[in-house]
Amino acid sequence: MAKSKLEYIWLDGSEPTQGLRSKTKIIKDFGGTLGECPMWSFDGSSTGQASGGASDCLLKPVAIYPDPDRKDGYLVMTEVLSADGSPHSTNGRATIEDDDNDFWFGFEQEYFLWDPETDLPLGFPAGGFPAPQGPYYCSVGAKNAYGREIVEEHLDICLEAGLNVEGINGEVAAGQWEFQVFAKGAAEAGDQIWVARYLLERTAEKYGVAINWHCKPIQGDWNGSGMHANFSNTALRTAGNKDTYDKICSAFGASPEVIKACIDVYGADNHLRLTGLHETQAIDKFSYGISDRGASIRIPIATVENDWKGWLEDRRPNSAADPYKVAAVIITTVKSA
Repeated sequence: MAKSKLEYIWLDGSEPTQGLRSKTKIIKDFGGTLGECPMWSFDGSSTGQASGGASDCLLKPVAIYPDPDRKDGYLVMTEVLSADGSPHSTNGRATIEDDDNDFWFGFEQEYFLWDPETDLPLGFPAGGFPAPQGPYYCSVGAKNAYGREIVEEHLDICLEAGLNVEGINGEVAAGQWEFQVFAKGAAEAGDQIWVARYLLERTAEKYGVAINWHCKPIQGDWNGSGMHANFSNTALRTAGNKDTYDKICSAFGASPEVIKACIDVYGADNHLRLTGLHETQAIDKFSYGISDRGASIRIPIATVENDWKGWLEDRRPNSAADPYKVAAVIITTVKSA
């Protein structure tokens, strides 16, 4: 009788940034489909999601992928429900209003490979700094690229799992990398980012390396980490005119309340990253522009050259932001326009 390992993955109640949790369920004669994944439960009092006197929280499977790193294994992304079956307050996925999957998202996930012993990024000497920024972006060679073996293994595992990773590259700071994920449908894009994050954490474990998702782990003249959100819907993909883009971009800066609604879910400590330096706009300002990486929202030159049919890039979400919540507020704002 065949037995399969189903790794149920969920987001905990850590504040201000939720973390990943997972546990394994053994299923007999499993066929590999989402519909065969049963609802499960966990101790919410151990994850900041329930009290000890009423500790059960539910795990509702929402996406499944083969697990290339485990024999007869599957990765099951879940969302957290309260004991009565309603979405838990920590469940960002449930806030997405995109039932027809009209919204497409491409997230650019930056992160640092982190040495737990020195408490510094790979490439940073203990008690000091490497050469200034400049040679690390899209770099090659042992003096500039640190941890490539981890990044390459992670890419292979993601592709084998069926995640739609569209690319990787070394980023501007030493020890900093990026991968990009695209999906048609906001919830699916969020699922894939979270599973890719989980696989990165698990892959780095083998090397004794941690992943630092914080948006500005190294102060000074070093780039922070973002999760730029590229997005489109039918209106943006078919507009054919600049006015539509101006209207939608302006909606994101329509009022202090709208700007705050976005910043509130774009990741903790974002004031450390959104300074107006290092390819960012200041957190207390809003702007948009064509090919402007110093703007809050960039209009890609490819969109303009394609007769204003394409997508937008919100550059404000940071590396630790929840892609579900980011997608939800972007969808709400676009619809308001």
